[in-house]
Amino acid sequence: MRAVVFTLGCKVNEVESASIMATLEELGFETDDRLSPADIYVLNTCAVTREAERKSRQLVARARKFNPDAAVYVVGCASEKDGVQFADKGVRYVGGARNKEQVVAEISCDFGLGCPDRLALPKAVRTRAFVKIEDGCNNFCSYCVIPYLRGRVQSRPAEDIIYEISRCASPEIVLTGINISAYSDGGRGLAGLISRLGFSDKRIRLGSVECSVIDGELLKALGALKDFAPQFHLSLQSGSDAVLRAMNRKYTRAEYLEKCALIYKYFPDAAITTDIIAGFPAEREEDFEDSLSIIDEVGFARVHAFAFSPREGTVAWNMPDLPAAVKSERLKRLLKRGEEAEKSYITARTGRRYEVIFEDFDGEYTQGYTAGYIKVYLAGRHEGRGAVVLGQPFRDGALATEG
Repeated sequence: MRAVVFTLGCKVNEVESASIMATLEELGFETDDRLSPADIYVLNTCAVTREAERKSRQLVARARKFNPDAAVYVVGCASEKDGVQFADKGVRYVGGARNKEQVVAEISCDFGLGCPDRLALPKAVRTRAFVKIEDGCNNFCSYCVIPYLRGRVQSRPAEDIIYEISRCASPEIVLTGINISAYSDGGRGLAGLISRLGFSDKRIRLGSVECSVIDGELLKALGALKDFAPQFHLSLQSGSDAVLRAMNRKYTRAEYLEKCALIYKYFPDAAITTDIIAGFPAEREEDFEDSLSIIDEVGFARVHAFAFSPREGTVAWNMPDLPAAVKSERLKRLLKRGEEAEKSYITARTGRRYEVIFEDFDGEYTQGYTAGYIKVYLAGRHEGRGAVVLGQPFRDGALATEG
């Protein structure tokens, strides 16, 4: 039998879907992660924005276009938020964002198969493998619905993480989760986990982190790794203290800048990337200008920009929303400033030599990433690791020559 496990949303969803796929393969299924003809569909949904939830609702119809008689199983944040919207579509099973191993138990029962005790480790099928170290979030930012859907922080035992990394064949590992800054095992936080990964010769990269976790202990532990990728996705959301307070973000602009300075002290060539929301409720023009100006002040390597999307059930849902035209106009300005920052980051490194892990070949260029997450385009076919000299900005990265 053939099973499709299709995913919307974050890297954590992707990791969990990969574990579901690996477990289904152990049960004898042929699997795919693309919507295509199949006997069963496991749809892993997202609810981080209204658009993501809308796309999640459409997945059932999209799957049934390939096989109207297929058994459909729905899990993920959109089904956690409102399971009825999927149950009304006549699906076989509606789960949620937590305990996703239950969907495999349901499939096993429905098809008379033996039920595994736990989900299998995800199979490493790409150059970059994502290793989930925790789930959940305790921050309750005023705009975010995820803590209500994923629940409180639950960290994986360090021994399980170390075992998974030791078995992974991918040359790069990304430590991911909903809020990895809150990781804790036996009283040891993220720095304690990092200090135990010195055995690995893989390139190790962090997922998104919060200001609270950036300190000398963590940065020293990262610097002691054999191959650390000094890219820090340090979540910002706004450059305005007034907006940060309204968002329930527990730092100020000055504190954020101090953390960036500390990162540059330990890793002078670090790539600091971030997320910024445009048009949060009550954001004044001067607040938005603070978000624009901090992009240049930090020297971000990349900015992920979004227009505010109110989510029912959050504190911000009851705040007066800004007009759509205002949010759209600010988003355009934010995206433009982010593009300029990325080009400046690449241009400042033109002519310098970097190691790249190659990933894809498009018929003309091989694409890969530096440790600082600059996407590189090198003419011809290349594999594994290689040294390149960065050239001019190109497409969404930089042209390079062999170094």
